[in-house]
Amino acid sequence: MTELADGLDMPWGLDFLPDGSALVSGRASGMIHRIPADGGEAEPVGEVPGVERSSEGGLLGIAVSPGFAEDRTVYAYVSSSPANRVVALSVGEDLRSLTQRRVVLDGIETADRHHGGRLRFGPDGNLWIGTGDAFEPENAAADDSFNGKILRVRPDGTAPEDNPADGPIYSSGHRNVQGIAFGPDGTAYASELGHRTWDEVNVLRPGRDYGWPETEGTAGGTGEPPLFTLHPDDASPSGITCVGGSLWLGALGGQRLWQLPVDGPEATGEPMAHYTGEYGRIRTVEAAPDGSLWITTSNTDGATWGGTPPRPGDDRLLRIELTERQR
Repeated sequence: MTELADGLDMPWGLDFLPDGSALVSGRASGMIHRIPADGGEAEPVGEVPGVERSSEGGLLGIAVSPGFAEDRTVYAYVSSSPANRVVALSVGEDLRSLTQRRVVLDGIETADRHHGGRLRFGPDGNLWIGTGDAFEPENAAADDSFNGKILRVRPDGTAPEDNPADGPIYSSGHRNVQGIAFGPDGTAYASELGHRTWDEVNVLRPGRDYGWPETEGTAGGTGEPPLFTLHPDDASPSGITCVGGSLWLGALGGQRLWQLPVDGPEATGEPMAHYTGEYGRIRTVEAAPDGSLWITTSNTDGATWGGTPPRPGDDRLLRIELTERQR
């Protein structure tokens, strides 16, 4: 484990620029910072307008456009009022200025908690968005709500023709989606915070319902069964990525990095925990261009669930070099 940066303020989203450096979003500040590929001081890029902080809200996920070298665009999930939204931002050539270009998707119900907030470009070129139920469980099953859903849109915000319904909704019945990842074969996965019984990692399939609020994990008989379940005391999952035949999942309350062996839509082994309690709450896990994992801690957000007092230097950006076997 190598420390790349410290003193970060509530880091949440992370994605990579073509030069291997990373952009990191600050939940409370609404700022995006850039961290060099080899680590070092976080350099301010700019502040995202209209961010409103709440218990779990603020500036959340970010996703760098696959065509960033030409379009200079970064997408951000903003919790605000009267609704949460996804926006497209222009980044200056000097990487030290930020301008909102357009609203990509609006109308995601806001609340104090359960915003979701993860963004990810899929291999299909579409932007995938994880939302929470806005602390109103019935939203997850409602066809007319963007909450408790996986949403899938083109970069301009329009719905792809092969979405399962006439609009952005890809799947429903989710409580609070905190991570989205894709395997090498294109399998889509999502991590989801449960209530008291089970957290979930799901394989995402178009038009499917994942059971919330009637079913939590394997406790209930509705919805698609999860690929993995973990107890909230051991998980409270957030960011997720796929590298080397495993999903790598950050745990907030569980304060560990989970390794979940997979082969496409199938689990191939039992969950394995790493670094339990060593770095506190883990918010985001991303695969770097060189095949390493970059993770952010989340110890400065004042959380009571699995929270520990911030340690000197929190919050941190850490790099994990995987072994050949893990790759």
